[in-house]
Amino acid sequence: MKIKLNINKDKNRFDVKTGDKTMKAVVTMGNGGYEMLEYKDVPMPVISEGEVLIKVLAAGVNNTEINTRLGWYSQKVTQSTNTLSTDENEVTDAAEEKDGGWNNETPFPFIQGTDCAGLVVEAKDQADQHLIGKRVLIRACIRHEGFESRENIWMASDFDGAFAQYVKISASEVFPVECDWSDAELGTIPCAYATSENMVQRSGVKAGDRVYVAGASGGVGSAVVQLAKRRGAYVIAAAEGEDKIERVRSYGADEVVDYGKNALEVLGEMSVDIIIDNVAGDNFVNNLKMLKRGGRYASSGAIAGPLVELDFRTMYLRDLTLVGCTGWDEPVFPSLIDAIEKGEIKPALSKAFPLSDIVEAQKELVSRKHVGKLVLIPEHED
Repeated sequence: MKIKLNINKDKNRFDVKTGDKTMKAVVTMGNGGYEMLEYKDVPMPVISEGEVLIKVLAAGVNNTEINTRLGWYSQKVTQSTNTLSTDENEVTDAAEEKDGGWNNETPFPFIQGTDCAGLVVEAKDQADQHLIGKRVLIRACIRHEGFESRENIWMASDFDGAFAQYVKISASEVFPVECDWSDAELGTIPCAYATSENMVQRSGVKAGDRVYVAGASGGVGSAVVQLAKRRGAYVIAAAEGEDKIERVRSYGADEVVDYGKNALEVLGEMSVDIIIDNVAGDNFVNNLKMLKRGGRYASSGAIAGPLVELDFRTMYLRDLTLVGCTGWDEPVFPSLIDAIEKGEIKPALSKAFPLSDIVEAQKELVSRKHVGKLVLIPEHED
């Protein structure tokens, strides 16, 4: 089934229809440093056919928003996110590129914010009126050509997102959720947990599998630990520092390897069935050797560096499968809602900030000192 969206195909983004009302939002003005984030009044979005208006209650902070602002997705950029975010010269170089977004050129200026927990306050179509008043999560990855196609566009990458008081979205991407979690806790879910569930599903994690999770203290990693355990896997996680190690254990990890140690030396060659890794960088070459014959290696990120060393003999002689995971498959989001409502997972909330403090929140994310997710909370008069 194809999804009907109001997209300006020339700019690969939603048509901007606004009224006289305004709202507070963080507008990313272009590629560059934190000075590109402007908290200001902008026109309220006006919904069209098939859309709903959502009052944003909480919006998670993700690496992808920083990567997009920096132009990190350009293949001309070879540094890690952390390196690029602290090197003004590299940011300047990235800002000159036109292929720094998920779908090449990013539609600056626009509103980022991939995660959204919110309240539906308006629906255009009669068929969607039942959503009004519901607390919901937004599926940010939209498979606009249908789930049989890998093509996808993203809220907060291709069109305006949730770093605002309100956001509009197609009703097909809205999922009501019934639980006793706080708004901030729900705001940790959409991007990190859906990305994690997508990797867990695509790599075929099942009961009895030995699964190694690199970078398990981050938002995605801590979600992978829980979602793999949900399927009965034996989970081995990597984390650095006693505080992070204990938090990762609390999410259900059976073993935790100190990130400062060589996991290959600790666990041995051909010791795990599946590796789920959003870190990449220098550890990739050793991690690959830990896979048993027929093992799977799934990834949707490379925060430690996008360029890695690969010995093709390791890959083909062991019949390994490398799985790239970006577009979320159809079962992913319903599975997450089910897991939340059944109490099978818990939120990995580290800290919440006011929306206006986005710079401080992104700086803390880059510092990698936290465990779990950071969340922004818009202020509402009511």
